[in-house]
Amino acid sequence: MSSPEQGRLRAALRSGRFAVTAEIGPPRGADAQAIVGKADLLRDWVDAANITDNQGSHTRLASWAGSILAMRSGVEPVMQLTTRDRNRIALQSDLISAGAVGIPNVLMLSGDHPTFGDHPDAMPVFDLDSVQLIWTARLMRDQGRLLSGKPVRPAPQWLIGAVENPFAPPLRFRAQRMAKKVAAGAEFIQTQFVFDLEIFSRWMGEVTDLGLEKRCGVIAGVGPIRTVRAMEFMQSKVPGIHIPDQVVRRLRGVTSDQVAAEGMALCVETIEALREMTAVAGVHVMAFGQEHVVPELLERAGVPPRTATAPSATAGSNREDHDAR
Repeated sequence: MSSPEQGRLRAALRSGRFAVTAEIGPPRGADAQAIVGKADLLRDWVDAANITDNQGSHTRLASWAGSILAMRSGVEPVMQLTTRDRNRIALQSDLISAGAVGIPNVLMLSGDHPTFGDHPDAMPVFDLDSVQLIWTARLMRDQGRLLSGKPVRPAPQWLIGAVENPFAPPLRFRAQRMAKKVAAGAEFIQTQFVFDLEIFSRWMGEVTDLGLEKRCGVIAGVGPIRTVRAMEFMQSKVPGIHIPDQVVRRLRGVTSDQVAAEGMALCVETIEALREMTAVAGVHVMAFGQEHVVPELLERAGVPPRTATAPSATAGSNREDHDAR
């Protein structure tokens, strides 16, 4: 098992190579093949894949179990960990466990409230918030201590990630919110879907004004919209997603059988635009239930497979070095 220091994602962020992450949603059932099949589709095209943690507050196979299955299938996992379902004892236990089994990346987030999921009467925990959990993970790794002050020996070693939404109001505070997560210990940030490049570009300007991109890799969220119905669901049911009017008009302006192709084209154009932003460290491709389109999206956008961008092949990269530590 590779050391976290040699992980693909860490290497991409350190070298300045344009990073690619994706998502693997665990199944609602004890089906290991559901993870393996998705990993097979992504293996050659991503630096790492998020294993979501009961995404949308829906009960699924645990993120740590999915991470182990992904590693067995040759895909570097990013184990998501939400504060929604666990107190600080369980959160620290899961972080230690991730280190023990060699999971190289962890990503901290609050998680959607249970009212959005399949158990709306479930009691939310939120013992820590996401910034506190990021700080806790750094304390455990860099100082070898639990929140209780007791030692962690050996200390787990993983790359610490977080999420940010450049489109959530009030917009003027979003870069400062990211700054709090970077100060707490976040080494890479994955954003919500980018459908509005104007707002995202403005946010990135604020991020660079604060110098955050030099301390933390910004990985922009992208993904294709398959149908008008899917777009409407994202707008009304998925918290934090902003789809501007011009995108809505574009997808409504084609026949129903052409929406998927137009959604793919829009996503390709977005990836191309993001690659032109020097402070953007990579893209996070969210293609729920359509992982098979990820290679096509990346290829059309000019992003090469990871087999062609190994660290040894990128020693002369002229992109800015984003040292993730």
